[in-house]
Amino acid sequence: MRAWIIFTLVRVGIFAAIFALLLWLLGPDWWWVAAISAALMAAAISFLALDRLRQGAAASLAEARERRGEKKGEDERVEDGE
Repeated sequence: MRAWIIFTLVRVGIFAAIFALLLWLLGPDWWWVAAISAALMAAAISFLALDRLRQGAAASLAEARERRGEKKGEDERVEDGE
């Protein structure tokens, strides 16, 4: 469970840093442009640079789901078979 918390905190940190920088550059009147731009940039950076953390978070969530005893649905069984 800890892996997805770290992944989420890193993504939020990236967004906050970019948002603060853009807000400083653009000024407070353009906060909405800074927020949208920061979200898009943070998503791209996390997709490109945080692959290992993302895979760890996915594995952690899958393990937690298995520990709770959730069974796979028909869609998941078909996808696993492919």
